[in-house]
Amino acid sequence: MSGSRADSEEKAGLSRQRLQVNEYKENQNITCVSLRPVQTTVLGKTPKVFLVPFSLSNYKPDQPKHPKSLLDKNSNNEVACKKCKKTEIRKTCRRILTPRMAATSSKAESTLQKTSLDVYTESDKQQHKSTSDTVILREVDRESSQDLDSDEDTTPGLDEFSGLSPYERKRLKNISENANFFASLQLSESAARLREMIKRRQPPASKRKKPKKRENETGCRRSMRLLKVDPSGVSLPATPTQPTLIEDENPMLPPGPLEMTPENQDADSELFKRFLQTWAEVSKTSGKNTEKDLPNIKSYKANLNGMVINEDTVRKVTKGSVFSVALHPSEIRTLVAAGAKSGQVGLWDLTHQSKEDGVYVFQPHSQPVSCLYFSPANPAHILSLSYDGTLRCGDFSRAIFEEVYRDERSSFSSFDFLGEDASTLIVGHWNGNISLVDRRTPGTSYEKLINSSLRKIRTVHVHPVHRQYFITAGLRDTHIYDTRHLNPRGSQPLISLTEHTKSIASAYFSPLTGNKVVTTCADCKLRIFDSSCISSEIPLLTTIRHNTITGRWLTRFQAVWDPKQEDCIIVGSMAHPRRVEIFHETGKQVHSFFGGECLVSVCSINAMHPTRYILAGGNSSGKVHVFMS
Repeated sequence: MSGSRADSEEKAGLSRQRLQVNEYKENQNITCVSLRPVQTTVLGKTPKVFLVPFSLSNYKPDQPKHPKSLLDKNSNNEVACKKCKKTEIRKTCRRILTPRMAATSSKAESTLQKTSLDVYTESDKQQHKSTSDTVILREVDRESSQDLDSDEDTTPGLDEFSGLSPYERKRLKNISENANFFASLQLSESAARLREMIKRRQPPASKRKKPKKRENETGCRRSMRLLKVDPSGVSLPATPTQPTLIEDENPMLPPGPLEMTPENQDADSELFKRFLQTWAEVSKTSGKNTEKDLPNIKSYKANLNGMVINEDTVRKVTKGSVFSVALHPSEIRTLVAAGAKSGQVGLWDLTHQSKEDGVYVFQPHSQPVSCLYFSPANPAHILSLSYDGTLRCGDFSRAIFEEVYRDERSSFSSFDFLGEDASTLIVGHWNGNISLVDRRTPGTSYEKLINSSLRKIRTVHVHPVHRQYFITAGLRDTHIYDTRHLNPRGSQPLISLTEHTKSIASAYFSPLTGNKVVTTCADCKLRIFDSSCISSEIPLLTTIRHNTITGRWLTRFQAVWDPKQEDCIIVGSMAHPRRVEIFHETGKQVHSFFGGECLVSVCSINAMHPTRYILAGGNSSGKVHVFMS
């Protein structure tokens, strides 16, 4: 027992000496050996390995792996690794490692990595006989590790690497291959070349050199007013800024009567005085042809064909667009009145002498004049209604514009005479209200204010025979009311015409009997209804296709009846060449007025003389075109 214990201690001492020698040689000759690819990572712990010569010819897998000395190649006796001397191991390691590590330093690491992954793979390739000795990495002898449990801490790196799974080994291999592949692409060099190309393309921003100021050069002169100094050089005190008052483009005119003073001529001129005197002396014409038979359509067409236009019957009467046109009912003289967007009212006397201009422009309103009528009771009176909330009566005999109705809180759209004597009026508001005005009552207020069922009212027209009825054109509906049943809190219409699909521009009864109603709608249709029997429903007779899209800058079309021929309507046209068209109530076109070079614009608003064949049309530039026989 004592002998066996002594032998084991001797073996342990020899193995300790061998491990120390190998560790010393490893640390002396191989300062840092990385078993993983350089491109990815380096093991945190350096494995403790030793390198010895090994011959594959004499290797057997079943035999324990003990190192053999190269000095005993010809001997057949096996020498165990524990009997190797310290000096032999030093000489062998120095003779093998030093020249090969110095010559093939770049290849040694890859060779060590491949051989260290699996030591036994080299032993399986015995059919490839090799006469030369191969330097490989070998693990620490298992027997020595079993005998020397106290020296386990000397080889920790080798144990960690040998414990890697096949997945980790495959992963390290893939990382190495990917790194080599990307290195072969030379992406960094390509990126560097691209950066150089971009830098070459961009020219250097050249900054303009500012001229140096000369010391003796004098600067630009500046006025003392801009410098805010007085002639003596003393700075002036800052002037307080006064708030600027923004003037209203359309200021309200003062209430009360206004003098009839023309803007385009002198009020004291003899021509203007003679003009007022002439129209003041004009007597009332004959009454309406209610009992007179209507002319047949053939004679009507013949008379229309005789109406012509020339340069003398075209004149600019107002500034801006014409919103309303009226013809004086005189059978001797021809007087045309036009209401403009600017609030002007222009009068054009076509029977003037050749030396006279015949146009007189007045400013009774501050906003567009949307409705204009000569009084049926006194032809020397002309009534005008405006958006500014005023209704005035121009009296030629007194040369004033008298104020009939005023409401600054509302905006008026249209009006008509309830009585034949023109003493009572009905006024439509843009907000949907209806006012009843009596001119015999002193003051400029209404008699009754009715809230209708419409949100807006564009036109108001009274039935020519049954004057208690009137029709209003709203946004989408046309209503017929009875003045005897109006309620200030809210009134419901007798009849509603709901056939319209878009905004309605106008609605008028036929002038003689009131048996027809014509409406103008933005859906490019003119509709004619049968109003001979005002009941719960009014049937639709005819629908006429007509372009009513005038756009933003033109006044909207309004189809009106011919006072002499109540089965025909007059309306402007957007067709080329420019024209004014007349349609029969059946929808057939009766006549078109062409003017050639004298009519090159759209006449949106038109009016026909009540007894004579005279047609006046106004455009959006203030011109009035007159066709007459």
